[in-house]
Amino acid sequence: MPELPEVETVKKGLLHLVQHKRIAEVIVRWPKIVEVPTVDEFCQNLIGEQIENIQRRGKFLLFKLTHFDLISHLRMEGKYEYFPEEELVQVDKHTHVIFKFTDGSQLHYNDVRKFGRMILVEKDQGPLYKGIQKLGPEPTSDEFDLANFASNLQKSTSFIKPLLLNQKVVAGLGNIYTDEALWFAKIHPQQPASTLTHSQIEDLREAIIEVLGRAVKAGGTTIRSYKNALGEAGAFQLDLMVYGKTDEPCPRCGTPIAKIQVGQRGTHLCPYCQKIRGQDS
Repeated sequence: MPELPEVETVKKGLLHLVQHKRIAEVIVRWPKIVEVPTVDEFCQNLIGEQIENIQRRGKFLLFKLTHFDLISHLRMEGKYEYFPEEELVQVDKHTHVIFKFTDGSQLHYNDVRKFGRMILVEKDQGPLYKGIQKLGPEPTSDEFDLANFASNLQKSTSFIKPLLLNQKVVAGLGNIYTDEALWFAKIHPQQPASTLTHSQIEDLREAIIEVLGRAVKAGGTTIRSYKNALGEAGAFQLDLMVYGKTDEPCPRCGTPIAKIQVGQRGTHLCPYCQKIRGQDS
């Protein structure tokens, strides 16, 4: 699943490619991609709209149009492909939404698993969408408040990894970067969140900010199918410490990296560096 760094990179690529373009036609080939409104209204309302800006909130993309906000969630394997000229267009079986622009270029939404969703709402109403309103703060030094983070962890009965994945405590984390941040903070993924010490919570907050920031700079992580809007793979997989490194030596202590299941998610950790500890450890 594209996580915050991948979605941020897609946003930057789309701004470079389609900002200020005007929509001439929209074709929806898989109706379930459009959550709201009806497919006919979706296609009709978008005709003549100009893409004024593109923003990101958590893992959501917000296309700021002339009269509407178009919300896009890529889910597991959604991606955008840009074609600068009509004669270069390639429509494959996994292309589900086609945006044709007045200058002859096209933007295609491609999704092998068909899990992605698009929602069209009135202008500036995107941030009020239910999925976006539930999001926690962005993982930046300015927005990711330590006191609130500590409070949310201390009142939770969950293991720390599932809690970080639910998007309500901090936005944008997925399987890859949660494993990486927990390794940097030396916290076991099954550590009960409420038992973390203040020092551990501080370290975890800093690790989340640092890991996601570096991943954004690297253009995200390419594990399977991810490419940005320019068709480029990310590079952060070269800097991963534990994710996907089963049986390889821990970069910190040399212990083989283990893979376990936590909340039905494959989870990578160092058994030596990341031991489950009590509150007073």
